[in-house]
Amino acid sequence: MAASESKKKRKEKRREEGEELEEGDGGLVVVEQADADYLIKPQSTTPPLDTSKWPILLKNYDKLNVRTGHYTPLPTGHTPLKRPLFDYVRYGVINLDKPANPSSHEVVAWIRRMLRVDKTGHSGTLDPKVTGSLIVCVDRATRLVKAQQGAGKEYVCVARLHSAVESVAKVAQAIETLTGALFQRPPLISAVKRQLRIRTIYESKLLEYDAERHLVVFWVSCEAGTYIRTLCVHLGLLLGVGGHMQELRRVRSGILGEKDNLVTMHDVLDAQWLYDNHKDESYLRRVIMPLEVLLTSYKRCVVKDSAVNAICYGAKLMIPGLLRYEQGIEVGEEIVLMTTKGEAIALGIAQMTTAVMATCDHGVVAKVKRVVMERDTYPRKWGLGPRATTKKKMINDGLLDKHGKPNEKTPAEWLRVPNLDGPTAAAAPPITKEKTEDADKVQAEETADASAVVGKKRPKESPVQASTPEGAPKKKKSKVEEAETPNGETESQKKKKKKRKEDLEIVNTPQVVPASANNEETPNGETKSEKKKKKKDKKEKSKEDADMMDTAELPASAEKSDKKKKKKKEKSKEDAEDTAELHVSAEKSEKKK
Repeated sequence: MAASESKKKRKEKRREEGEELEEGDGGLVVVEQADADYLIKPQSTTPPLDTSKWPILLKNYDKLNVRTGHYTPLPTGHTPLKRPLFDYVRYGVINLDKPANPSSHEVVAWIRRMLRVDKTGHSGTLDPKVTGSLIVCVDRATRLVKAQQGAGKEYVCVARLHSAVESVAKVAQAIETLTGALFQRPPLISAVKRQLRIRTIYESKLLEYDAERHLVVFWVSCEAGTYIRTLCVHLGLLLGVGGHMQELRRVRSGILGEKDNLVTMHDVLDAQWLYDNHKDESYLRRVIMPLEVLLTSYKRCVVKDSAVNAICYGAKLMIPGLLRYEQGIEVGEEIVLMTTKGEAIALGIAQMTTAVMATCDHGVVAKVKRVVMERDTYPRKWGLGPRATTKKKMINDGLLDKHGKPNEKTPAEWLRVPNLDGPTAAAAPPITKEKTEDADKVQAEETADASAVVGKKRPKESPVQASTPEGAPKKKKSKVEEAETPNGETESQKKKKKKRKEDLEIVNTPQVVPASANNEETPNGETKSEKKKKKKDKKEKSKEDADMMDTAELPASAEKSDKKKKKKKEKSKEDAEDTAELHVSAEKSEKKK
């Protein structure tokens, strides 16, 4: 009885505990999970990804056109926001709120010293008194400086008119008229040459007008290189009262504005101090943004990981390296080449439209304009194919020169250009040992004959030199030369005759004949080696004739030289006799005296 009562009490306690769990939040979750069925159900299609909240260049990745989904992901590179801090800073951009008084150049130099980096650049000069957005590019990001300098700018300006204007409407109308292409001459104190130039003002609005103090506050969206000081002078002239610029602030530079993570010089200094003293990266990562932020307005092409390093070395992007591409790409348009991790590789110029990319299976997608990514960030994946590997081996073995071009030792098979026009395309026959041996024997006999006739030894040529023809073989041959072949044929000639049919077919096919294939036959039925023999015989005969002429000329020249020597001796004797007679006569005259 006591045992049954204790069991009942335990059950009651469990029930009470269960009710308490259900009352709390965690208990409700447990009950819900217990009631529902959680299964991985089989599906015929994969559910679409929602990439609308993915960062930077990966945003709306699922909306890009897919050329192929097959590629080998490589475990190198990093997502822009998860780069190691050293790389994060080197591939970084700062949207700086420039203070008044220091020049843009000074500000950029200070940041370079603060972050301890090699290079910094900015998105366009601001005058010393002007404040506002100045995009500072750090190290590798300086490659995007030119693109940012040419981007449009937005300003808020305070102009002072020299006297009162009748109404606010007149001021607003004058500001609206100062839109479109305007002539401007830079002011007296300016960083550029003072010559007349045209700058476009896209839009302008009157924000406020103070009639008592004659102050006008207006907003301007304009082309890079527009002088707002000059615009204020033109506004005063247009209103007929005169005016000048009082204060200026840049609200937007290119793609980044005041609301896009604008930081001050103190933020940069404090972030670096925090990292140096406490190893806290969070502040520095908030101050600096990845350079991909500047490229979100460009159309994208996603590149396979295996093609990334080739593009970093300046290669064009070809169709096989393309994974995804954006809608509406036109030829000549500037695009961003990016990796599957969302890193910017380079800025490129499109060579195909979106429609061509979808339908074509070969060709150039884009040419590289400016490479952003550092070389060898991804491993090298080109030059690993079968032909490239054999080429490297041949260079090491000396069969090709150091540039991969053919030399004397290059085999005929490598030089052969395959005829891919039809199924009847024939390959040049490989050089056998028997053919090379025959060529060596023939040449040895020729050299022996030549040395017997001329009386001089000629150096033996290597089998490679023997196999190369001295000149292009002539197709026409005389019938007498064809009939001169003896009836007693050697074994090598019999073998040649057996292969005549094959060789004739090869010669008749429209393909490039290699230089070292000497044993092929001409359409007349003669081998090239026979032609060479006859050519060499002719040359040797001509040399023999020349030597004979030289030997015939030798005695005549020797006789002439002997005659000259005799004449010289006779003259010298006569001179000696004359001098002796003079001495004798002189002595006689002295004795008489």
